[in-house]
Amino acid sequence: MINKNQSQYNLCKTYKKYSLLFLAFIVFIISFAKVTAAPLSSPLGINTNEIMENDASVPFVDLMKMAMPFEEARPWLTKGVVKYDKNGWPNYIAKGAQAGTRFLNDLPAGTIPDGLYTVLYKGEGIIQYNHDAHLVKRSFGRDVILIRAGKDRILRAIFKIHATDPNNPIRNVRILLPGGICENNQYKRVDTASECKNSRFLSFEKEYAGIIFNPDYLNYMKDFKVIRFMNMSGITRSPISKWSQRNTINKQTWAGKSGVRGAPVEIMVALANKLEADPWFNMPHKADNDYIRQFATVVKQRLEPNLKTYIEYTNEAWNGIFTQTEYVKQQGLRLKLDKNKHKAGYKYYSMRSVQIFKIWESVFGNTDNLIRVMGAWTPYERLSDMLLSYQEAYKYTDVLAIAPYFYPKLSTARKARSISDIFAYLYDNKEPNSIPNVIKLIKAQVKKAQQYGVQLVAYEGGQHLVDWDNRNTQLNPTKLFIQANKSQRMEKAYTDLLKGWKKAGGTLFVNFSAPRTSAWYGSWGTKEYLTQPLKHAPKHRSILSFIRHSPCWWESCANGYIARLTKPSENPGKDAFNFVSRTAVVSNSIQAKAIIAKEKELKRQKYAAKRIEKARQLDIQRHVQRIKHKQKARAQTLARAKTLKNARRQRIIKRNRQIKRQRIAARRPARRANKRRYVRR
Repeated sequence: MINKNQSQYNLCKTYKKYSLLFLAFIVFIISFAKVTAAPLSSPLGINTNEIMENDASVPFVDLMKMAMPFEEARPWLTKGVVKYDKNGWPNYIAKGAQAGTRFLNDLPAGTIPDGLYTVLYKGEGIIQYNHDAHLVKRSFGRDVILIRAGKDRILRAIFKIHATDPNNPIRNVRILLPGGICENNQYKRVDTASECKNSRFLSFEKEYAGIIFNPDYLNYMKDFKVIRFMNMSGITRSPISKWSQRNTINKQTWAGKSGVRGAPVEIMVALANKLEADPWFNMPHKADNDYIRQFATVVKQRLEPNLKTYIEYTNEAWNGIFTQTEYVKQQGLRLKLDKNKHKAGYKYYSMRSVQIFKIWESVFGNTDNLIRVMGAWTPYERLSDMLLSYQEAYKYTDVLAIAPYFYPKLSTARKARSISDIFAYLYDNKEPNSIPNVIKLIKAQVKKAQQYGVQLVAYEGGQHLVDWDNRNTQLNPTKLFIQANKSQRMEKAYTDLLKGWKKAGGTLFVNFSAPRTSAWYGSWGTKEYLTQPLKHAPKHRSILSFIRHSPCWWESCANGYIARLTKPSENPGKDAFNFVSRTAVVSNSIQAKAIIAKEKELKRQKYAAKRIEKARQLDIQRHVQRIKHKQKARAQTLARAKTLKNARRQRIIKRNRQIKRQRIAARRPARRANKRRYVRR
């Protein structure tokens, strides 16, 4: 029989033991929660946008960084003889000339706050603001302007320099958001210091260099595990090959046309650090080894050591609408990798990717924090085989990346008469890229990736509703595509895709893209503009719900290490290049139909891009001709006015002379009479 006191003592001892265990468990949970807090526990990433004056994500506190380069605004805003310094600031403006730029264009009201913006600059000259920007107060080196959308509820703003002192030119212009942030909350903009309780107020005017990023932008981006910088870096169609050609911190703007725009690597790393998100960098297709090494060195030196870096060579090297596709083909042919230009291009892409991976590894000293990406094409399994198998590239690759987009064939979409028709097509098994069939393609690519010991990720994905042949948003199917993206039913479509991705065995899914306005060329943003209310953003609502209810499910997702899969001892794709037709070797009809549909779409996109560029050039030519015609007409008018003025002056002179002669003639008889009178006397 057990003694009662002894029993109580044992009970207390047991209680104390389990209390300590419970306390330890609570401490562990708290510490783990800190480690796995968003974005570490998030299964989703996001693609950034191109830096442009119409970027509805407005990433920077300084709006000048997303303005057009002055010279690109010719002949509308920049006119006459203008010369620039190395950073793009006009250091000479001839008499009668001007340098102008748009720093906001076609953005919905509310994208950025209405209010008083501070403009700081160095130098002396004559500055003017137009459209929705109006000067309120001016002092030396500092303007205060009011930015507020007009009756059309669309934001547009222009900055002009009409004259500049060549010895002290207008330069280093910064157009800063109103207010600032509280030091303990970088995700919220405040107007005054009084809104910061128990925290220091950091004004944009004084602290812009350290703050850099729009708080609303950070608030949008904070939920994502990975930030893919393909668009922000401006690598698509970029001709850059040397490190000296890159954009730097002091450039007038990081925006501009394709091949010009791109944020400095220092800025992209700073964003990743602020968000504690893993960066995904794409290397320009022409970049030489020194460029790759220098880029990797900056990342190594500046990126927080707990973050992982995704590395990818260019973007969609198989996609014929991009210049990089032809480049890799020509490089492959030049190196005699294959007689077939398509195969030569695939081989060069795979080979160059591995070369780039090895340069990054040499800079970092190992691959502990590097995730090496091989970019493939969702419906084309054979391409995955070719890229991973060539020279055993799979041994140096960590993930295979595809872009699972869902959409109906254009021939089908053009029959639609309502958005209900569009959504019916998105779930139709007869459509190669319907949601059910895209999930089947994902499963096939997961299986392919596992054969090579790599994980499957999505570098892009989502809806792909666009008609490249139709630029009129009031005509179907473009009108219906835009309406479908705004529809609450799109939330379910995104949820079904993401759930299907997870169930099929996919890992990281990087959405396309950050907020963008809807247009004829697509409704790509998960929001239409940065501050759009969540109730009006069904795609983003689905994404946030998925993050909340589906935290990381794959090994090492929320940890500080990379779980690398076991590589096969023998190359699974030894015969990957032994084929004639691309579609003859496809394993099922769904993939064959998807490839054929995609190839047709790529051709349409390519032709559409050519037509757009041709139309743009014609618009510019017509505009220049109109300006020349106006200038000629004005010159003729001035010449006629001058001729008329001279003729009038001559008539006046002639008339005055005539009047003078008449007066003289009238006085002569009187003089003669007086003279006769005088003689008679």
